[in-house]
Amino acid sequence: MAVKIRLRRMGKKKAPFYRVVVADSRYPRDGRFIEEIGTYNPCVDPAEVKIDGEAAKKWIGNGAQPTDTVKSLLKKNGII
Repeated sequence: MAVKIRLRRMGKKKAPFYRVVVADSRYPRDGRFIEEIGTYNPCVDPAEVKIDGEAAKKWIGNGAQPTDTVKSLLKKNGII
């Protein structure tokens, strides 16, 4: 089972809002997930990012792979 930390799209058409979730890579983007560890709102200026650093580190330590976008969000927040 390949576990990924990725964005789950929420919100309305043309107004995206994302939840940062830990999910099996085989599940659909907005489908089942294991744990929600944060949120990302690109529609406000500056973009609002809230991520539980402890949970993110725990999952990465257990072998979860962040997607490219999530990795850049984690770097900007100083989590990795």
